[in-house]
Amino acid sequence: MTSTTDSDSGLSKFHRLLVDQVRHEFTASHQYVALAAWFDDQDLPQLARVFYEQSLEERDHAMMIVRYLLDRDIDFALPGVDEIETAFSSPRDLVALALRQEREVSDQFQRLAKVARDEDDYTGEQFLQWFIQEQVEEVAKMSTLLNVVDRANGNLFDVETFVARDMPGEGEGSQNAPATAGPSVS
Repeated sequence: MTSTTDSDSGLSKFHRLLVDQVRHEFTASHQYVALAAWFDDQDLPQLARVFYEQSLEERDHAMMIVRYLLDRDIDFALPGVDEIETAFSSPRDLVALALRQEREVSDQFQRLAKVARDEDDYTGEQFLQWFIQEQVEEVAKMSTLLNVVDRANGNLFDVETFVARDMPGEGEGSQNAPATAGPSVS
């Protein structure tokens, strides 16, 4: 791994997109911290917990990709993160943003898999299968949460009760997940 972006110019399209995905995952982690902090500031600990956990999960996803790149001896520059949204007007806006973000990530992993296949990188394509499956769960989770927020008609204590009852903490990481570079935090 190098510290300049010049090294990324010699990468295959698939590997460049993977490095870019590291940026997306770290950005998503930061975005989830912003969502969690907003809910935390509103004294909604269950919603805050969901998004703090999501932040850790996204960080781990980035580190899984870093581990893969390191294991494949790919010389790359660790990317920074994009800007995140921090001004929100309603709880629904936060959950809708999370759902949009998860749908975008799903599209990104689908594109990565297509590029890996197009480049005959079967190891890369296989590596992505766990992420593709994980994204189905993540989109469903955020879609459900948005539906519950909408049905609560502004009563966030009902949403908190739902989250506490039906969205328990993640606990240990998912089985069969790729290894992370360094320790896993989710």
